[in-house]
Amino acid sequence: MQPREWKVFFWGVWFVCGLFTNFPMNVFDNSLFLSAQDPSGNRSWESSSCLVEASQEREGFTNRHLSLPVPCCVPLKAMFSGKLQTGLLVTCYFVYLLVGAAVFQALERTAEKQEKIAAAQMKETFLQSFTHLTVAEMEQFMKNLTEAIQNGVYPVGNQSQIEDSNWDFSNSFFFAGTVISTIGYGTLRPKTAGGQIFCVFFALFGIPLNIVFLHRVGKMLSLLCKKLGKFLYEKGMRKKKIKFLTLLFFLATGILVFLCLPSLFFQITEGWSYSEGIYFAFITLSTIGFGDYVVGKKPDRNYFSYYRTLVAIWILFGLAWIALLFNLLTTVLEDTEKIIVKDLHQIGKVSKDNEASQQRRCWPAQFIPEEELLPPPAGGDTQEMESLAADSEHTKDEDVFSHSKTIAMTYEN
Repeated sequence: MQPREWKVFFWGVWFVCGLFTNFPMNVFDNSLFLSAQDPSGNRSWESSSCLVEASQEREGFTNRHLSLPVPCCVPLKAMFSGKLQTGLLVTCYFVYLLVGAAVFQALERTAEKQEKIAAAQMKETFLQSFTHLTVAEMEQFMKNLTEAIQNGVYPVGNQSQIEDSNWDFSNSFFFAGTVISTIGYGTLRPKTAGGQIFCVFFALFGIPLNIVFLHRVGKMLSLLCKKLGKFLYEKGMRKKKIKFLTLLFFLATGILVFLCLPSLFFQITEGWSYSEGIYFAFITLSTIGFGDYVVGKKPDRNYFSYYRTLVAIWILFGLAWIALLFNLLTTVLEDTEKIIVKDLHQIGKVSKDNEASQQRRCWPAQFIPEEELLPPPAGGDTQEMESLAADSEHTKDEDVFSHSKTIAMTYEN
């Protein structure tokens, strides 16, 4: 790399690492905050989820100690409100993407331009001497052409297309978004050593930041559903019906905003069919990212400025929606599995009891335990049954004694 590129590379790595070492990470803390107030109502103390129990003497208490949870760190609520946390997180997230896009643009644009010039010269040489090429030279030309296309260089048209870069700021922002969202189409990738190493650091810190951002956006989307449910509950609707309607609203709105309308937009802009637009939207938002359909890659179409930037923003918010959708479907499947396992367990238990009772019916009476032949005690009269059993045993003993006495008297006579 040239000295300028090394400078850009180290500056970008320093920013990425410094952003996470110097940024107050507790802004990402989602823990709940508790507050305690003394009986007089004069003072209150707030604490985070990191608590230790301590007995502290407070003013206004005579010979009494108040046991309060004491925070082991500075309370987050005293530093940032909820809205300020969200605003700071969104700002940090987009600044991270913007800086990453600028670094990728600075590192990759010059190398791409040189590759385009080489591909144009190869094309010109081929056109001048294609009638005299040998088989080996033709094979080498096809190999170079395939490699250029795989690197995103399409040697079609005139020399003016050399100035059209795949690493302008809009495309670089789009690439940065696909990196931290783990989509990875593969059609646009860094080819310089500096760009590849910076991509490692950028993804290492960017992917966790993207997870935090998507979690916050998902909470905002779920909050809208909760507000809708609360509104319907105040109107007197039952909870089961509210749950069904909010789920239906979440699915319908998400499908419309993140799948149907963008697919229509892609159909107009890219020239795809509507089914291809639906296919691209789902493959992208599910982070499968085959790379067979990618926006802004057709050299014969004129795209408006920052087209791919808008697509990157759509991807970021669509990922939050589809992540909630997958989580919801996972929960439904797990609940269904639990219900099926419970039903099978009950069916097995009932069939086992029926089989045992059927076997007992087939046993001879002398093999059935005596306690099973007796009727079960009614109403829990256990003591009464025990006394009756004791009386019967006593009666049996007296009968045996009297019988033996009668036999003895007979022998005496």
